[in-house]
Amino acid sequence: MTGLPAPRRPHVFPRPLHRNGSVMSRVPQGPSRRLLLAGALAVASAALTGCSSDSDGSSGGAKRLRIGYFAFPSGDLIVKNRKLLEKALPDYKITWIKFDSGASVNQAFLGKSLDIAALGSSPFARGLAGPSPIPYKVAWILDVAGDNEALVARKGTGVSDVAGLKGRTVATPFASTSHYSLLAALETAGLKPSDVKLVDLQPQAILAAWQRGDIDAAYVWLPTLDELRKTGTQLTSSKQIGAAGKPTLDLAVVSDDLIAKDPKAIDAWRKAEAEALRVLKSDPDGAVKAVSAELGISAADAKAQIEQGVFLTPEQVTSADWAGRRRRPRQAAHLRRRHRRVPGPAEADRRRALRRRRPQGLLPQGAARCPQVRRRRPPRARPPPPTAPSGWTTSCTATAAAARPSPLSDPSI
Repeated sequence: MTGLPAPRRPHVFPRPLHRNGSVMSRVPQGPSRRLLLAGALAVASAALTGCSSDSDGSSGGAKRLRIGYFAFPSGDLIVKNRKLLEKALPDYKITWIKFDSGASVNQAFLGKSLDIAALGSSPFARGLAGPSPIPYKVAWILDVAGDNEALVARKGTGVSDVAGLKGRTVATPFASTSHYSLLAALETAGLKPSDVKLVDLQPQAILAAWQRGDIDAAYVWLPTLDELRKTGTQLTSSKQIGAAGKPTLDLAVVSDDLIAKDPKAIDAWRKAEAEALRVLKSDPDGAVKAVSAELGISAADAKAQIEQGVFLTPEQVTSADWAGRRRRPRQAAHLRRRHRRVPGPAEADRRRALRRRRPQGLLPQGAARCPQVRRRRPPRARPPPPTAPSGWTTSCTATAAAARPSPLSDPSI
């Protein structure tokens, strides 16, 4: 068609040439930034989804409960053997993890890899000490340490009492109930910790060092303790030290996260532990069968180990003698207001006697008849209101202030 301008051809840039004169081929373009960002977000979302599913427990959304236990006779072995917790919480994935010492249990709680665990009173106190206490609470008392923890010396050393350990090498797991009891035994015998060579060893390492002859004595618990007794002499036990006023306990602790998120699981676990304590009292044969199956020992050995422990009843565990007594809120508020110690009966009698002996002339008038009456302090004098400088126009407010009588001139005060 005439009269219309010819369409413009698109400008085509020439392809670059190599140094040798050949035409360079086009480099294929990579994915755009938008595609890269979308891919990264997808990978991150998948990773977060995987982490959340792992933290919740297992596949299928089942809740998880991780329980740490020790290989010595306690209610934990009965709960585990009879699957009492699995029956009470069928929708939970329950994992039992074996530990050898309280120090490793504390490390597991710091790593948030445990929900409930058995723990001695000494490592529990250590976990709460320091600037960063471990976030857990005591929820149960498994047993009171008795003859199942003891101090044993090798027969070849000739040591027959605790005082004879001076200058000897003694092994025990540090920061454990055995460590605490060992220090108490040394103090009772008149020895300082520096008078002996203390070695920090775990139970299995203690047995190996004992067999090699590297140590002279050891304070440890079952089942390693029974192996040491075969070639050693028992010097004292936690039952004797506890009777002297320094007992140790095997506790059960619960993480603060589980307390906040799943109190139902804690209630079910406490009921299962209470049932295990009843089995130890009412069905000793059944308890022996469960312990022997879990520890892989004979029924006779399991019975002997159970008899060395001191197990409380569920009623004793929850009593004020062992669980403590919470002060009433009204009484606590009253004590905070008073900011002083409440006198006991003897103190109250002493104060009454002092009031009777006080000369009557030194008491204010009326105080002899009623000791609670106190003379009131006269009110503090208030400064007069400021007056306006001379030559100024007094406002209505200043006029009202000047017309108001001074507190000192009021005869009613």
